[in-house]
Amino acid sequence: MYNTILVPTDGSEGAKAAARHGLNLANAFDSKVQFLSVVDDRAYSSSLAGIDSAANDQREALERQASNALQVLEGLVDETPSTYQTAIEHGVPHETIRSSADEHDVDLIAMGTHGRTGLDRYLIGSVAERVVRTSDVPVLTAQTKPEESSGYDRIVIPTDGSDTATVAVDHGLAIAEQYDATVHALSVVELSAVAGSYDVPSMIESLTERCERTVESVAEECENRGLDVVADVVEGTPYQAIQKYIRSEEIDLVAMGTHGRTGLGRYLIGSVTERIVRTSDIPVLTV
Repeated sequence: MYNTILVPTDGSEGAKAAARHGLNLANAFDSKVQFLSVVDDRAYSSSLAGIDSAANDQREALERQASNALQVLEGLVDETPSTYQTAIEHGVPHETIRSSADEHDVDLIAMGTHGRTGLDRYLIGSVAERVVRTSDVPVLTAQTKPEESSGYDRIVIPTDGSDTATVAVDHGLAIAEQYDATVHALSVVELSAVAGSYDVPSMIESLTERCERTVESVAEECENRGLDVVADVVEGTPYQAIQKYIRSEEIDLVAMGTHGRTGLGRYLIGSVTERIVRTSDIPVLTV
């Protein structure tokens, strides 16, 4: 499924943690790895415009940082049998990451959600979220390194039955097969969606039944693949319910879509996924 994995880095601990996850998956799927460090050309061409020598010095300093960041990741490869290539590119970081993914026919991007501060802070916050929001390929985000086992024993797949959520299911199950993980199919009944309804109990019952059908379809696919599965339907605010479930079930990886249904069932779209990405202590695979 993942022939080529792109790992952007700024040399931060967050990027290094994401690289470890990316290399773990590369080993599991026998993938090639592309390491990328982006020099944000706005740091020397805009802020220092008209001061040529200072701009050149800044450019060279950023290029040295980029090279050092790649060397850190090359050291990680010594611990694994992965095949890799490295590149330093200049440009706007999130745009350069996406264009590099296109150029190298990448199947997965693995990147940190927290980066450096100052001029080279290009993996933190909005950049990772922009890549998650706009990438045509799945993105694995992480801020902490994997445990010594280097595996994923419990994978949760929040789903609402939408097309995008279904694609995320396929990716989550593919990873589960590689690690012999237990899959947790989760659907959230959003109680706030029925507030003000003329028949709240009936609406909750209808939403619950739909959620149950959704997780049952995932469970059936797991059984077809010989995977252990737990199917759960919970009530609450989606973001909070998913986070609570992650903690209570000691989940190792989340696989979820970036767009869900509209209307009452819309709980995977936009801010919910981005909140999970921004705050999760475990890696999140977004599709």
